[in-house]
Amino acid sequence: MHNPAAEPHQEPAGAWAGTRDEGFLRKMALEARRHIVRMTGAAGSGHPGGSLSAIDLLTALYFSEMRHYPGNPQEPRRDRFVLSKGHGCPALYAVLGMTGYFPMDELIRLRKLGSILQGHPCMLKTPGVDMSTGSLGQGLSAANGMALAQRLDRLDNRVFVMMGDGEQQEGQVWEAAMTAAHYKLDNLVGIIDYNGMQIDGTVTEVMEIAPLAEKWKAFGWEVFEIDGHRMDEILDALDKAGAVTGKPAMIVARTVKGKGVSFMEHNLKFHGNAPTADQVAAALEELEQAEQVLRTERPDLYRAGDEQ
Repeated sequence: MHNPAAEPHQEPAGAWAGTRDEGFLRKMALEARRHIVRMTGAAGSGHPGGSLSAIDLLTALYFSEMRHYPGNPQEPRRDRFVLSKGHGCPALYAVLGMTGYFPMDELIRLRKLGSILQGHPCMLKTPGVDMSTGSLGQGLSAANGMALAQRLDRLDNRVFVMMGDGEQQEGQVWEAAMTAAHYKLDNLVGIIDYNGMQIDGTVTEVMEIAPLAEKWKAFGWEVFEIDGHRMDEILDALDKAGAVTGKPAMIVARTVKGKGVSFMEHNLKFHGNAPTADQVAAALEELEQAEQVLRTERPDLYRAGDEQ
């Protein structure tokens, strides 16, 4: 059967132009944090804590690392992304909106009747979503299938999958881990948002998953451990993961639940509770203060008259 995707490589038009400017990426992550706070506050529901812990990683993926096409979300040569921890979708929606997959005013309609932004990612409704997720433990299996399909189609794109740390307690994750290693899926990169908290308590209290990096190494993966909020470490780990051959790569990213908003950090309440109107205002004030610090460090990132 004729497969146009397998023809000699010619880069399609409209690819996102990634950047390595860490200051710019920090600026985008701050903007995304504001969107997360606003949209969950407006919805009155959602999962702000795990969205805030993941946003630096997602910013690096969508603004720097991934080959993707906001103007043509179904482009066959795009990299794929699976948010296995689907409840963290406000973070994904923020970067999708900011990179042009849909109008930014859709963000404030999170979880509203008729919205394209559901409480968990839906590939049938939201441009840029490659896999519907929400039932924890299944995302890596889906990513394996995508990576195998890219290999069969002789495409050089990659598949990225983000999992939560509590999700590591799911047996299906480890079946998928064995599968990826068995088939030597070196076009697959996993990321674990290791913020140490899940819906019922700390990961240690519910079911200890440590030593996590050693487990993934034992299952045949190349593993990189990083601070998931340091953009330099994120970019470096993504570079190293992209150079791995003959096996899949896993980035174990130590993060902070609710990162960037002091009263949400390490606060289990904000795993699945939205901020009140007063809390939204307080959070936005804190994020504005962080913006002022960045503005002082990197005035070149801001033009006169910019509105934040």
